[in-house]
Amino acid sequence: MHYLHVFALSLSASLFAEASLPLVINTWPFQDATAAAWSALQRGESVLDAVETGCATCEREQCDGSVGYGGSPDETGETTLDAMIMNGDSMEVGAVADLRRVKNAISVARAVMEHTTHTLLVGEMASVFAQNMGFKAEDLTTNTSKSIFAKWLGQNCQPNFRKNVSPDPRTSCGPYKPSVEVKRMDEQNHTRLDVHSHDTIGMVVIGRNRSVAAGTSTNGARHKVPGYKPILTVRVGDSPIAGAGSYADSTVGGAAATGDGDVMMRFLPSFLAVELMRRGIDPASACKAALTRIKTYYPGFFGAVICANIQGEYGAACNRVPGFSQFSYMVSTPLTNNPLLKKVDCF
Repeated sequence: MHYLHVFALSLSASLFAEASLPLVINTWPFQDATAAAWSALQRGESVLDAVETGCATCEREQCDGSVGYGGSPDETGETTLDAMIMNGDSMEVGAVADLRRVKNAISVARAVMEHTTHTLLVGEMASVFAQNMGFKAEDLTTNTSKSIFAKWLGQNCQPNFRKNVSPDPRTSCGPYKPSVEVKRMDEQNHTRLDVHSHDTIGMVVIGRNRSVAAGTSTNGARHKVPGYKPILTVRVGDSPIAGAGSYADSTVGGAAATGDGDVMMRFLPSFLAVELMRRGIDPASACKAALTRIKTYYPGFFGAVICANIQGEYGAACNRVPGFSQFSYMVSTPLTNNPLLKKVDCF
């Protein structure tokens, strides 16, 4: 009877996975992105195709102003893009950061994966690579991004990401110089930023054959520290970093993160969540545990993680901060038949 019971449980799990796959899950209520990825799967396209299609949809639609062109200007008013895509079958990754003049960031990231032996290209040379691969060069600035930038300048460049510099970045714009005395400053002032200035589309797609792919796309944190010519500084967040922005492993599942990338990338929450699922932890608990690790050091950070395993189970978790007590994400499976909005209470 014991063996029959074990066999029955195994069969039940297998049937559940079959009914729950394929699966698309992505951060935030970006329904069109979910629908586009789901449609790609229904057309018989690969999980990589689905991730690229879904993220590219958000890039075109400028989801929340935080994905794609015309949003989140840096300190100079320019919009730049970050993206990555990961193949959970081969563990290949392609990523771009500080991409300029090219709108299709997720597709450029895939080109890095498929046409180079590199993982991450950054800045001007990423843009040159994209143009060499046939991507169109065009202005990423819009009236909206110009307006955001002008308003920020008008309020003395508040808020910003500077510390230990003079003049005082809490009251003044630059140019800045290093302070003589370097102090460890409270990084929780990042919560002063609008949570939507950190939005990223992170997507995980699992095929019927349990192949997994993941990807992210964003225009980064609003008013981030830019790059200059000659390049002195370039801010790169978590989105294009494998294991931080997203992670995929076809023997386990995938995860993707969104939020304060400067803090979250220090802990590789997407990688950690996948490793926790490898140990048999359910997706929701794995997401929560990955965020709990960060909360130990930065209790006031803003962030969320989505997780899914190859059994077709999924979940999400978010850190509670003032004004942000619930996180929305999208799911599509054979059981939902259409993109379904899900919400999870933050902890």
